Amino acid sequence: MAERQSIEAFLQGPGPVVDVRAPAEFEKGHIPGAQNLPLFSDQERAEVGTSYKQQGRTAAVQLGLSLVGPKLAFLGEKLQTLSKSHPGQPLKIHCWRGGMRSGSIAWLAETLDLEVVLLEGGYKSYRQWVLALMEQTWPIRLLGGRTGTGKTDLLVALAEQGVAVLDLEGLANHRGSSFGGLGLPAQPTTEHFENKIAEVLQQHRSAQEIWVEAESVQVGRCRIPSGLWQQMQGAPLLEITRPVEERLEQLVAVYGIQDPLALADATQRIARRLGPQRTKTALEAIEQADWHGACAQMLDYYDRCYDHELERHGQTEEPSPRERLDCAGLTAQGAAEQLIESGAATRSAGQHH
Repeated sequence: MAERQSIEAFLQGPGPVVDVRAPAEFEKGHIPGAQNLPLFSDQERAEVGTSYKQQGRTAAVQLGLSLVGPKLAFLGEKLQTLSKSHPGQPLKIHCWRGGMRSGSIAWLAETLDLEVVLLEGGYKSYRQWVLALMEQTWPIRLLGGRTGTGKTDLLVALAEQGVAVLDLEGLANHRGSSFGGLGLPAQPTTEHFENKIAEVLQQHRSAQEIWVEAESVQVGRCRIPSGLWQQMQGAPLLEITRPVEERLEQLVAVYGIQDPLALADATQRIARRLGPQRTKTALEAIEQADWHGACAQMLDYYDRCYDHELERHGQTEEPSPRERLDCAGLTAQGAAEQLIESGAATRSAGQHH
């Protein structure tokens, strides 16, 4: 009989996570790093659900058996392949509620003499754990700065130096503006975005501070969980500054390589806020591949947006402290080293480079 584990033990233990839910369930959100080995296709799952509602449990189970029967050999082969790729480790299996689907796959694995552990309560209990994690108190330090100051590059450089970092834009596959998705993979669902955040927070549970970029509550289509967002609003802020020319060079490096049609579309999306003259000038610059000129038109608008957000930051009962760091002429690595040497950023325990 397979051992059932609580979510903490399940996540921390060795072995591959095998999610046996239907592909659409997996796509909506899953434990980061999990592999999908669906017992039913999306259509089969719908058929079993309909049978359960209309004819009862026994009929649904019988339909499920008839659908799974022809797949047993295939499922068995997949389980053995997974087990061989992780020698000496159990297969960590779960479904939605920790019921029949995971139990069936666990039975098949044990029939093949494979070691198995099950997640108590299934993915549903994992999601409850994720949302509870967002409500816990975290030592958030905010990294702010106008567009083009290289905040994301600085976060990456800090992480490389062993500092605890939560890169929300990296997890969301979005840079947080109308142009933010250009050249990046598709965004995860908000549910899976939350799962990815939870994974990082869990890794940094013992950190003295966790650096997070100052964001709007929406990073593209992904929404920052309210518990974490509220903590970000009251967190101490370090604002980095760079000369306008360096900021323009940074933006040209990121966006000058993008598809001009996609850049024009993104510009049109904010046309009302840019104003007719600025929009016209920006679109003409894009058409002429004048990336410097196009980016210059955006800076004023995004600077005003940032300044507005900055005014609102820390408007809590106890205003949060703010510091400023001039990064003129510094690479991201140089700025990271300066932060660490000044004591403003601290390496996580056990991470020294």
